[in-house]
Amino acid sequence: MKTTNIMIVGVGGQGTLLASRLLGHIFPQMGYDVKISEVHGMSQRGGSVVTFVRYGSEVASPIIEKGEADYIIAFEKLEAARWLSYLKKDGKLISSSQQIDPMPVITGSCSYPQALEEKIAQSGVDEICLDVLSLANKAGSSKAVNVVLLGVFAKLTGISPDPFKEAIDVLVKEKFRNLNKVAFDLGYSAVF
Repeated sequence: MKTTNIMIVGVGGQGTLLASRLLGHIFPQMGYDVKISEVHGMSQRGGSVVTFVRYGSEVASPIIEKGEADYIIAFEKLEAARWLSYLKKDGKLISSSQQIDPMPVITGSCSYPQALEEKIAQSGVDEICLDVLSLANKAGSSKAVNVVLLGVFAKLTGISPDPFKEAIDVLVKEKFRNLNKVAFDLGYSAVF
């Protein structure tokens, strides 16, 4: 099997690391070699965070170059726009409509870029954009955006929910497992 490249982009505090760990757990269970990059960017709350997940029959490196990502899973709109050049021409952008002000916007030194959704649409990429934050809140926590997006990814790629739920049982603290499974199901059922 050829290598599939996934970029997970967001801001610190959104759970990008857990999302990459969940993917890193399920792919070997499915018989694939998998490589995950270290975090690129500032992992503290509010900083841009990017992780690379690559899986296939044999994966040599965890790094994804510009124009090579099969999927970009974007937890925030500005981050989706910032990393769009990494998406393949036939790649898929899975994004949240959520907007989180970066530090320069919070301090007033600049404004949040306007019309990002229109600019992304004009780029011609294949995108599915959902109000993932509402689904996460419905599951019981705004922090479940990451797992909602993984539910969307699973549905779009035809991966069964079972390995994801098993990974949640292994990697998530017991008191948050049910919430995360509900969040995953909401994301999975949000795509038709």
